[in-house]
Amino acid sequence: MSNTKPDISNLKGLIEDAKKAFLDNDDGPEDPTDYSQLRGRLEASRNKLPPLYRKIDVEPYIRTLDELGETGFVSILLRDPTKQRVAGIMLDIAQAILQKGEKYKEIAIDAFEEVVSDLYDGFLSAEDRRGVNPPDKETIPPLVKFSNYRAGPYTYPVNATSIFGCQTGIVSLPPSHTRLALIGWAALGHETCGHDILHADTGMFGELITAVQTGLEQQGIKDGLPEYWSTRIDETASDCLGILNMGPMAGMAVLGYFRALNLAFTGVPKLSNEGGTDEHPADILRGYLAASTVGLLSFKEANSWAQTIESETNKDLTTIVLEDTKIDAEIAKQSAKIVASTICTTKLKSIENHSFIEIQDWHDSDQEIVNQLIAIMTTANPLPSTLAAGIYAAHAVAAAIEAALAKDADIPSIFGRMLAILKMMHDKNSAWGPLFMTHRGNAFRDYFSRFFDPESYGQIEIRDTKSLRYK
Repeated sequence: MSNTKPDISNLKGLIEDAKKAFLDNDDGPEDPTDYSQLRGRLEASRNKLPPLYRKIDVEPYIRTLDELGETGFVSILLRDPTKQRVAGIMLDIAQAILQKGEKYKEIAIDAFEEVVSDLYDGFLSAEDRRGVNPPDKETIPPLVKFSNYRAGPYTYPVNATSIFGCQTGIVSLPPSHTRLALIGWAALGHETCGHDILHADTGMFGELITAVQTGLEQQGIKDGLPEYWSTRIDETASDCLGILNMGPMAGMAVLGYFRALNLAFTGVPKLSNEGGTDEHPADILRGYLAASTVGLLSFKEANSWAQTIESETNKDLTTIVLEDTKIDAEIAKQSAKIVASTICTTKLKSIENHSFIEIQDWHDSDQEIVNQLIAIMTTANPLPSTLAAGIYAAHAVAAAIEAALAKDADIPSIFGRMLAILKMMHDKNSAWGPLFMTHRGNAFRDYFSRFFDPESYGQIEIRDTKSLRYK
């Protein structure tokens, strides 16, 4: 256990950085509403995406547009003038394909795609699920895009994009996030993988709902909290999964990102203490949930970071009111701790009696990689031409956030170096190469004996698989 107190001296700087992003009105490329021009641009972009995405997204989408014809295309636009329903889905798919194909904000697009791919890979690839059957529903990482600043960060899941024949979802960030809102890159790990992971195995969602409600009731938690938490399991568990994958920085991001949102739109940089009928738990509960989840991680500084996150959350504590019911603060904290433990450690039948934390965890080896990357991100030296095997997007984002939290950190410089490192990773990601590979982690060595495993005999510091990182 480490007694070192984490340095978060520049948290206010990260909050201000994110606030500027929320108030930025850059809307990115115009929506492609001219049918003929769109068809031509899609043809030109088709081969710029890897074979897997051409087969499951680009070609089905083009076929659907051909079936619609110009008349059907225009009819969809006229029926949805605000572009929030079917027209929004149709144009967002086009934006995701075109932005990749036409190299809009190329470094940022590839960096964002790499983060999304890594988060998916961590829970769904063959390597990380050793001892666990493949997911019942194959989940391919979504395409990403930067546009529509008024809508903020959002996702169209695959059940929405499938009406145009696509087999992946779309994750969208405002264009400002290509240069601002560094802390959001960790906070949005929740959006990019949690929901699909929870629905990838038949029965998992229901198991978690039952486990959370039962766990709270057995511990004597009342005031509607068992129902409150269990009916928000999708959002709640997604927070936990993001932290299991990215470590304590995903927890810090919960604080910083929501404080920044509230600062931008209410003028007060504090977590909200009120929760209504929204499917998301109240901000203050998410802060305590993050602290409790971080405390479950396996690296030696887990308790220090958990205490730091809880202490910061306490600064915003006033009177917790959930669906018009006043909740005692200590009971709220206790409930968050029970929920975090239940989600992370319950052995689920849907994943062969394994728990999430058995599939993903944050170890000292992860933190050591982060420390190495911090040294790279906080110097003016040229970036290395290659990175050591075993370094992944989650490490890079975590390193950037931790570096930017430190006193006098140069946030724009760190952000730029993070994007460059993520772009380097993406260029070497086999899932985005010429082969039909759904997850990079499906390509790994499973050693015949521990005596042939480099991790066992210590000759390689960082392995070319993720099993060093997740045990």
